Amino acid sequence: MMLKTAWRLSFHTLPRERAGTGTGAAGRCGAGNRLPRRRAVLIVGQVDQKMIIRNYRTSDEAAVVDLWSRASKLAHPFIEGEGEGERARKLREVYLVEADNWVAEISGRVVGLLGLLGSEIGGLFVTPEEQGRGIGRTLVQHAVNLHGTVTLEVYEGNTRARRFYDRMGFTEQGRRIDEETGHVLITLRRLAT
Repeated sequence: MMLKTAWRLSFHTLPRERAGTGTGAAGRCGAGNRLPRRRAVLIVGQVDQKMIIRNYRTSDEAAVVDLWSRASKLAHPFIEGEGEGERARKLREVYLVEADNWVAEISGRVVGLLGLLGSEIGGLFVTPEEQGRGIGRTLVQHAVNLHGTVTLEVYEGNTRARRFYDRMGFTEQGRRIDEETGHVLITLRRLAT
């Protein structure tokens, strides 16, 4: 069943939190620094439910690691150990701490993850049972709304994601070999509209 979105977008500012208690680089301003971090929630109205795009919270870790693991194994079957072991440790200890992470939530359940490193989409994952329902598209649009032009890297062997990014207006900028896996990564960019 496809979600029919009404594309009613509204941003809500959540209470400001003390710097250093949030996730992502914007939340870590150094010891004793009390600079506020503005957080936003994007609500996308849908026919039967609402999808909320909000900042990742540490309490989301188990759900995010689970959805990332399942989505990664599906998207990258050509990578040995994908979605587990050292790669899962790196997600928990590095990417969920260092990136500006956003989650998509439907009915209180985390169904998508967007990890931003500045204007680069460092990771985009949607739980397998929710793929093809507009969640990834909404997360990409959220990144574009925040940064304008965005870039990302996708494995050459991830043909489903490559088709998705092509439909989203991304164009190829270059290729390189991923030192960690030995697989080809394609650099893509989407210009601000």
